[in-house]
Amino acid sequence: MIAVPDTPNVAPTVAMVGGGQLARMTHQAAIALGQTLRVLAESDADPAAQVSPDVVIGTHTDLDALRRVAEGATVLTFDHEHVPSELLDKLVAEGVNVAPPPQALVHAQDKIVMRRRLEALGAPVPRYAAIDSLSDVDAFAEAVDGPLVVKAGRGGYDGRGVQMAADLAHARQIADDYLNSGVPVLVEERVAMRRELSALVARSPFGQGAAWPVVETVQSDGICVQVIAPAPDLPEEVGVAAQRLALELAAELGVVGVLAVELFETVDGQLLVNELAMRPHNSGHWTMDGSRTSQFEQHLRAVLDYPLGETDAVAPLTVMANVLGGAPTPAMTIDERLHHLFARMPDARVHLYGKEERPGRKVGHINFIADNPAELANLRERAERAAHWLSTGEWTDGWDPHDSASDDAERAAR
Repeated sequence: MIAVPDTPNVAPTVAMVGGGQLARMTHQAAIALGQTLRVLAESDADPAAQVSPDVVIGTHTDLDALRRVAEGATVLTFDHEHVPSELLDKLVAEGVNVAPPPQALVHAQDKIVMRRRLEALGAPVPRYAAIDSLSDVDAFAEAVDGPLVVKAGRGGYDGRGVQMAADLAHARQIADDYLNSGVPVLVEERVAMRRELSALVARSPFGQGAAWPVVETVQSDGICVQVIAPAPDLPEEVGVAAQRLALELAAELGVVGVLAVELFETVDGQLLVNELAMRPHNSGHWTMDGSRTSQFEQHLRAVLDYPLGETDAVAPLTVMANVLGGAPTPAMTIDERLHHLFARMPDARVHLYGKEERPGRKVGHINFIADNPAELANLRERAERAAHWLSTGEWTDGWDPHDSASDDAERAAR
């Protein structure tokens, strides 16, 4: 008998900076690939640290912590974009495989760098100006002659760092506050907008790209509350153009992993690039139940240079609703709220993040799928109602789980 040497079953190690919900859901995808996601978390109570057995405790601004999480890893990636570029440059110089690389990631970290690069590439963007003094605000306001948006050039997310100016005096005040805090400032025209869209794509080091259907994102107070996939009433040629734009930007910027291109659809039908995110993104949470390949599995495939998965939708319509912490936090436990939700809406696909509930904090999301696009209004209403229930412990329509008539009405609605 010929002896066959043992072949060790060694899976690659993906390390992710950040222990939030994106890392948690990426770990879920890693399990199916026979892997364990290593995470850099600030606390063992962080969402990803609760589920991954491979956790490094530290902060993303600590070079030693970054070195420890990257040690021996196949690739280092991110669940947020806040790691200082100079630290990532040091890791790259030390031989760490960083994906996306820092020269790409900076376009998701710095809005001024991003706007200038996109403009140079010919990508459509709102009119903007980098602000060094209040006189720059005055000059831009005169040139635009319309309402303004003032943004922090770095560090903003979920609506933070983005302020709608009521008038020129207000714009000057916001800009002055940022400048006095040492924050770079960007002023943009406030676009006459029909809605917000997101074009989510992935790119591998080999150069393979994949695009999901373009979705509509619904915002409230700067926070995404719903995602509709695919975006309703979006002409096919517009959707294809958005996908092509996102794939071209991924290639031009050297992105590795998932890229979300957040877009404004203007009232006259134009698409303008608003923001970039180089990681799994809230607008892609619907893919966990509504696509052949979730954004989290795809991100792992991309950073490991695996062939990318199919991105087709598995149903004509998916609606995702974010679950935000209620004010006040309900006395009813989240487990009991989940019990009642499933009793009423057994088709709800719930994803909770293991986070402490605080007002306005994203603590989970819910996906609903329909076989008929005509069910959009009903599905959106059900998604909103379900998310509100999990947030507050209150049904917006006064539904009584112990009333058989309520049960019959809910079955008829489905």
